[in-house]
Amino acid sequence: MSRIDYSVWDHIEVSDDEDDTHPNIDTPSLFRWRHQARVERMDDFKKRGDEMEKGLAECKRRLADAQKKTRDLANSATDDAKADLSKAQAEEKKLKKEERDWEKKLDEYRREERKMPWNVDTLSKEGFSKSIVNVKPEPGDETEEEKEQKHKTFVEKYEKEIKHFGMMRRWDDSQKYLSDNPHLVCEETANYLVIMCIDLEVEEKHALMEQVAHQTIVMQFILELAKSLKVDPRGCFRQFFAKIKTADQQYQDAFNDELESFKERVRGRAKIRIEKAMKEYEEEEKQKRMGPGGLDPVEVYESLPEEMQKCFDDKDIQMLQDVISKMDPTEAKAHMKRCIDSGLWVPNSRTDDADDKEEDATYAEVKQELEENKKE
Repeated sequence: MSRIDYSVWDHIEVSDDEDDTHPNIDTPSLFRWRHQARVERMDDFKKRGDEMEKGLAECKRRLADAQKKTRDLANSATDDAKADLSKAQAEEKKLKKEERDWEKKLDEYRREERKMPWNVDTLSKEGFSKSIVNVKPEPGDETEEEKEQKHKTFVEKYEKEIKHFGMMRRWDDSQKYLSDNPHLVCEETANYLVIMCIDLEVEEKHALMEQVAHQTIVMQFILELAKSLKVDPRGCFRQFFAKIKTADQQYQDAFNDELESFKERVRGRAKIRIEKAMKEYEEEEKQKRMGPGGLDPVEVYESLPEEMQKCFDDKDIQMLQDVISKMDPTEAKAHMKRCIDSGLWVPNSRTDDADDKEEDATYAEVKQELEENKKE
């Protein structure tokens, strides 16, 4: 029985290596974060090979012309022909050497090409098998509003099925489920899974997040494969499962590396969302605390001298009167004004006649009470 040679899978690079990427995970194309750098390297490498092919072809053309000229001069009996023959032979010899140099460079290029790791773009090229699929039509440019509405409509219709797919783990189960529900093989599913991962991480459901993250990478691999083949994703998802189930450990490691990278991005995005929510909450609480003069009582309290802070901690008016009596009148008025504006101190009605005299009235009120207490 003949054995299948899996040595061609020895060097597979499915995980891109561009680490500095945009932190916005929940986008229609997750792999674009790190895909562009690799594509540019592949384009540069191909361009170098094309230039070598052109150089060799041009050299062969010139050599053929030189050989024809040498033959013509060798068959001619004129003196001028004999004089030009040596020059033509020297030119022919020079071009033969140049041809060997081009062939040597091209051989080295091809050896380098064979040693290059495979990736999601090169893995998707046709080999000995052929699949008949519907070619995906080029989509027109959609506005952000249209994309958002499309995503919203899709999720409303298939949210239950997407969540079910997100909880799967085994390759065979995932493949069968997508075979039964091919409409799920699309960017809308991938987008929802990404958002679902972030939501689970924010809710501290870490194990569930890792489970859904696995299925997110599965869907993204399928979408990238479809993009490279220029076909509808529904027509090629079986090819992905065929590759991933028959690949060796190195290919599995590449998939897992991409998965771990994605999970780290999810954790980072969740952390940012939590921090943002905490800031919003703190701002809301601050607005609720705002006093009549628009000052935050917490900030005002923290800015008071320790002696005044203790007065408010103990809710001791007598102590506050004693502290104010020992302070500079200007400083005391300033502190009392800020306490009123923040709501820490609420003056009685006799101090509410004029806002511009409020701090003087309050200070006078405290001083007056202090003096009355001393007389008693």
